[in-house]
Amino acid sequence: MRFNGKVALITAAANGIGRATAEIMAREGAVVVCVDNHPERLDAATAALGGNAHGRLCDALDQAQVDAVVADVVETFGRIDILVNAVGGSTIIAKPSALVEEHSLDDWQRVIKFNLDGTFLFTHAVVPAMKRQKAGKIVNLASIAGRGMSVASGAAYAAAKGGIIALTRKLSFELGPFGININAIAPSLTLTERIRPHWNQRSPEAQTAQVEATPLRRVAEASDQAKVICFLASGDADFVTGLTIDVTGGQSG
Repeated sequence: MRFNGKVALITAAANGIGRATAEIMAREGAVVVCVDNHPERLDAATAALGGNAHGRLCDALDQAQVDAVVADVVETFGRIDILVNAVGGSTIIAKPSALVEEHSLDDWQRVIKFNLDGTFLFTHAVVPAMKRQKAGKIVNLASIAGRGMSVASGAAYAAAKGGIIALTRKLSFELGPFGININAIAPSLTLTERIRPHWNQRSPEAQTAQVEATPLRRVAEASDQAKVICFLASGDADFVTGLTIDVTGGQSG
């Protein structure tokens, strides 16, 4: 029970990697606060997770809503031990893999905002509580695109996730003296509910090529990413900070 007695706030927790992470943490004793902007999915997720899960409806890109949720969680549970920033992705625009000259400024700004603002706002809101506690774990979601390792990703997404990697490293220096660890994972293609339809549209040859490019010879599931997040959020990673772990099945490009 690595998370017994811990309060974990997880964004984008109604599905995908966020939900898979919430499932593990709830199973291992955490009080899990699931944050999402989709009420039906959020209700379904918290109901499935059981009594240790509590839902909070919130737009992670709205500072007033974020601040209100964090204040409510601190007031209700007395602390926040873990923050998982799982909001992000590239499929909010019509052509996420577009070449740079095909991106509009609006597409660029939407992807940058979606991937960076939510992580900043929740971290901004949670850090004061963690500093008072002199302890806390923050885990961000980057991507191998942020390392320039995904030919299928567009420039906006690569820039946004590169920003997550840099932000994580920078904040490790700011937060470490207060007993706060901050790390990230950089997933390869992961078959979440949002990504699986795009995967299913690929030709069998393209799917085979993706699998054969991965030494472990399969594509990641959400649980593969969640397990590493939970390691970084647990006491097992007490001396790990500023790190981004590639969770790719060995894929190097």
